[in-house]
Amino acid sequence: MQHRLTAKQADLGTVTVRRVFPVVGCKMIGPWVFFDHMGPVTFAAGEGLNVPPHPHIGLATVTYLFAGEILHRDSLGTEQAVRPGAINLMVAGRGVTHSERETAEAKQAARDLHGLQLWLALPEASEQCEPAFHHIAAEQIPNVEVNGVAVRVLIGEAYQQRSAVPTFSPTLYLEAQLQAGQTLTLPDAQELGVYVVEGELEITRDSQTERYHAHQMAVLRDLDQSAVTVTSLAGCLLAIVGGDNLGQRHIHWNFVASQRDMISQARDDWQAGHFPSVPGDPGEPVPLPE
Repeated sequence: MQHRLTAKQADLGTVTVRRVFPVVGCKMIGPWVFFDHMGPVTFAAGEGLNVPPHPHIGLATVTYLFAGEILHRDSLGTEQAVRPGAINLMVAGRGVTHSERETAEAKQAARDLHGLQLWLALPEASEQCEPAFHHIAAEQIPNVEVNGVAVRVLIGEAYQQRSAVPTFSPTLYLEAQLQAGQTLTLPDAQELGVYVVEGELEITRDSQTERYHAHQMAVLRDLDQSAVTVTSLAGCLLAIVGGDNLGQRHIHWNFVASQRDMISQARDDWQAGHFPSVPGDPGEPVPLPE
């Protein structure tokens, strides 16, 4: 009935993440090509997130935090603190460089970091667009109660609410907080991924029910005329992503493209130092992997 993904841990140096996809058997869900669950982790004073300048093409990155703070800098001159509840959308287009670190002030005390990092593939007409950056504050994100369930419409449109976050194709990203026993009917979408950040729930589709626990995702496709409900067993926090599939995408390191030669060119450009630098971040860039 449903394809089940269980997040696998990956060590990124300063933080361990749970990678949900891409994996064998699931390269994309709608336009989404990458889903990492970061933390929760507690940093001691003096320690913290430290991701040096690195490049992207052909995608838009989405950063969303439940706790903590990340300092985003990019080659457009952006310097923006990402805080819980807000959305940072960086449109890489034909090429952008960025870093993710923390301020010196934040590092003075122990603190938590917990969030999601996701990538959206851009449609072919937009994958060579000019880079851009959008910050949508937490208070600008629509909140709605659906049968008593608290839902935030982070990207796209659902439950008669529309997010102000720009989209390039039909795209959906929701957060839902269910108390024990609550049920939510999922919105219409061509494809959906339901990820359990915390808790446990049951997902029912076509009278068939399956149980999911924290760090698992249900992948739901071919949803036309198929109502899907989720029921919380002990209280749960969900991240729901989806939208229209854009067709095959090639992914190599931090590059996403519809054509392999675009990735080869990006590799050559990064190695040759042709990507723009990040103002305010003089750190040594991440080298191209072998």
